Amino acid sequence: MGSANKGLSKVEVVLKWDPSPLGAPDHDLDLIAGTFTAADPHGTPDYLVHFDSRSPDGTITLNRDSKTGQGFGADEEMTLELDRLGEAYVRVIVGVAIQQGDGDLTFAEVANPEVSVVEDRDELLAYDFGETPGATAATVAEFFREPGGVWRFRRAVRGFERTDPQTFGRRMGEA
Repeated sequence: MGSANKGLSKVEVVLKWDPSPLGAPDHDLDLIAGTFTAADPHGTPDYLVHFDSRSPDGTITLNRDSKTGQGFGADEEMTLELDRLGEAYVRVIVGVAIQQGDGDLTFAEVANPEVSVVEDRDELLAYDFGETPGATAATVAEFFREPGGVWRFRRAVRGFERTDPQTFGRRMGEA
C-alpha cells in the first residue's frame, strides 16, 4: 500500500468465480465502480464504469469482462488510477452485481465467488461473499479522498437483495 502520507495511487480489483454446472445457464458477475463528487458523496454516482467500459477521463478501466467465469485466473479486472482522478471526485465505490436471467441468482448459488483489491503487491481486501449469501449485488470497497487530496481505502461490504445491475449502480452510494 502507499506510504502513510502518500495514500493510494493505482489499485487493481480482481473478480473470480467458477463456471456454472454443465447444462445450467451461465453465471455472469460484473464489477461496477461508481464515482461520487463532493456535492453528492452518498447519492447518485456521477458516472459508472461497468460492462467492458472505462471512465470518461480514462482513470478507471474495466480491463477484462467475463460472461461465464470460464478460464484460469481473473474473470474480471478493473484498474483505478485514483491519483489521476479529478479533484471534484471524493469517493469511489466498487461492487459486484450478478446479471439476472430468469430469477434471482444469489452469491450463495455462484460457485466460489471471490474479489480482491490490490495496490502494488499489497492486498487491501480479499472477500468471498460469505457475509452476503442472499444478495444479488454487493458493494465491497470504498476509496475516499481526504482533505489534502490523499486517497484511502475502506472495506465497504453491503449486500443488496433482488437488485439488478442497473438499479445497483444507482444505489451503490448508499454503502
